[in-house]
Amino acid sequence: MLETICLGDSLFTIALAWWVLQKTGSATAMGIVLICSIVPMLLLLLFGGVAVDRLPRVYLMLVSDLSCGCVVVLIAYLSFQHQLELWQIFVMSAFFGVVEAFFSPAYTAFIPDLVPAEFLASANSLRSISTQAAQFIGPAIAAAIIAFGGTSLAFALDGLSFFLSAACLVALPRVEATRQPAEKAESVLQDMRVGISAVLHSPWLWITLVIACVSTVFLSGPYEAALPLLVKQRFGTQVGIYALFTTLSALGSVCAAFWLGHFKRLRRRGLLTYGAWSLSGLMLIAMGLPIGLIGACLAFFTQGAAFSALGLAWMNTLQDPTFVKPNLLGRVASIDLFVSTGLLPIGFGLAGIAADRFGAPAIFIAGGVIATSLIALGLLHPAIRAVD
Repeated sequence: MLETICLGDSLFTIALAWWVLQKTGSATAMGIVLICSIVPMLLLLLFGGVAVDRLPRVYLMLVSDLSCGCVVVLIAYLSFQHQLELWQIFVMSAFFGVVEAFFSPAYTAFIPDLVPAEFLASANSLRSISTQAAQFIGPAIAAAIIAFGGTSLAFALDGLSFFLSAACLVALPRVEATRQPAEKAESVLQDMRVGISAVLHSPWLWITLVIACVSTVFLSGPYEAALPLLVKQRFGTQVGIYALFTTLSALGSVCAAFWLGHFKRLRRRGLLTYGAWSLSGLMLIAMGLPIGLIGACLAFFTQGAAFSALGLAWMNTLQDPTFVKPNLLGRVASIDLFVSTGLLPIGFGLAGIAADRFGAPAIFIAGGVIATSLIALGLLHPAIRAVD
């Protein structure tokens, strides 16, 4: 299921970025597209977390897949008819943001429903491997499709991937009955307060989320909004180079996930999380430096490995009952996404505008320096270093 979505999404990501760049030639426009997707998600995430803990998680995921599939097919049709406009991409991105508010916490909370606790580390590694493997081959396929069939075909294949994912969900065994029932509060707002209280009572959770909220502006803002422009300014208008960087990042992630997947339990997760996080910031700096194609390839590979280690270490603590009770996992996962991405619209907007004015390389360097410095501050707190 996940491999199908990620393969389609890797096609869609490359196609969307390249369509926007060809249509506007502006990193600011790409930043607005990203803002349109992130703002609706942020507005609905906390409600999504409550829904995930109250309703069958597999059904929420199924509705999400079918809805996204229909929207992307419509976008593909408009593109084939040469009627696709930028405002329609904005609307589609906003719809995706709404769906993501429910799908993402549902998926995070759904994995422990399927896998015994002693296999969670391996299951999360396998999840990362399957995700990144799809993204590894996806950019190369996307580059070929765009070069020979245009972005319209890439959009259409992504729409198909959502329907295939929905079919996989239908085939899953019904495991919701095995999940420990949630203790429902009297109201949605009270449910939210219970989830927020769980986060605030764990220094590991709230400190990490606060740092993520600020550092992600400088780490993900340039990477998401200005990467197509960086490729264009450094290597010319070549979709193959853009796809190569994305592929190498996915390859690095797969390698890290394979390595970490050998461990039944990840140890020293605090240092692992923050060490990998800091390394990803250093690689953002490297991407902005004039290190040539080979150097840039190494930076993207290393950053992919760092992001994978970061994600796996964080996910394993999030799904650990000593940190988060199973019947609160949907709400805590939604709070995690809400806080860590809360300032991303600002990051996307500033990165796009600044890249157009000062050049993408300078924005990558500045963003990497600020993000790495903020992340390193987290290691000063003993609660972070103590997490095993």
